[in-house]
Amino acid sequence: MRPRWVYWKQIFHSKFQANCIKAKIEDNWINGYELPPLVEIRKLKEDKYIVRYTYDE
Repeated sequence: MRPRWVYWKQIFHSKFQANCIKAKIEDNWINGYELPPLVEIRKLKEDKYIVRYTYDE
């Protein structure tokens, strides 16, 4: 089964900004009971970045 992706609502102008959100998403699962999501940074054509993470039902 392919993972379901949730996209962060904002487009970032630098990879650094996207990495900050990625770290924030990953940190929220450290003390949780669930497995952490897979978080990715994707580069768009116009040198902007989006953050997406997996969603398990």
